[in-house]
Amino acid sequence: MRIGLTYDLRDDYLAAGYAEEETAEFDRASTIEAIEGAIRNMGHEVVRIGSLSSLMRQLSSGSRWDLVFNIAEGLYGFGRESQVPALLDAYLIPYVFSDPLVLALTLHKGMAKHVIRDVGLPTPDFAVIRTVDDCDGLQLPYPLFAKPVAEGTGKGVTPSSKIGDSALLRGTCAALLSAFRQPVLVETFLPGREFTVGIIGNGPDAQVVGTMEVILLDHSEPDVYSYHNKEFCEELVEYRAVDDPEARRAEQVALASYRAFGCQDAGRVDLRSDAGGVPNFIEINPLAGLHPEHSDLCILAAKHGIDYQGLLTRIVRAALKRTNLDTKKGG
Repeated sequence: MRIGLTYDLRDDYLAAGYAEEETAEFDRASTIEAIEGAIRNMGHEVVRIGSLSSLMRQLSSGSRWDLVFNIAEGLYGFGRESQVPALLDAYLIPYVFSDPLVLALTLHKGMAKHVIRDVGLPTPDFAVIRTVDDCDGLQLPYPLFAKPVAEGTGKGVTPSSKIGDSALLRGTCAALLSAFRQPVLVETFLPGREFTVGIIGNGPDAQVVGTMEVILLDHSEPDVYSYHNKEFCEELVEYRAVDDPEARRAEQVALASYRAFGCQDAGRVDLRSDAGGVPNFIEINPLAGLHPEHSDLCILAAKHGIDYQGLLTRIVRAALKRTNLDTKKGG
């Protein structure tokens, strides 16, 4: 089978003048090489397509693929992760991972939490701040937690994200609104354990592949899984495979969330427990990072006995089954 690979290469954007934090969600060359190698080991031909602009050029010139393995994050707007799959949909080319609706909905953390709350799953109370004046009269108990409404990889999350009073709320929201030019999600801070849950599959076949607790070490930025802590996770964070009653409750919430959104093939759900030990939905990543050593999904899979090749094989098999390509073209 001929499988295309769409991605945003971090080095390309850095060379074009973008800053380190702006490119934090984009992939390193080593990630692309690892994915390509794993797909080749499955017996498929791999064609590197690259970014949205490269995909557009190649489609216009007549190039086609049996399947596209899409990890392109995009650069601008709430629909940036949806651009590549939307274009592939227009050309009737199947792809790995979720569709445009899921990617746009889950990227906007406020809209995602509306869905989670509507289906009755636990998530902290929240508000979306569009201007600093929206902070006035906010009826949420302190401490609060603030972050950009549509960023990943901890972008915009710092120790000041944990907010203890109204004066700090205005200052933090003003800084985030200015820096990221998008609304700010403010939610009740949860003091309990932090989990991330990996899921592979589709619909009723979706299954949890492992749960990992995120434990911040003494010399990390406290209380928050921040951009800094994620970038230097080897020194600042302990990742621990867990299987206890609270972790299993987190898995139930994660799997129900994944199915509620209609995520495809694989993803990762982040949760944090409240003071009573109840795991709450924080956010979902249907386009989870796939760096073999640095990305949470790969780390938790390895801690549960699934190596990188095994993880990628399971993801591709889920996509082939969903698209019925497992019965076509030697898939």
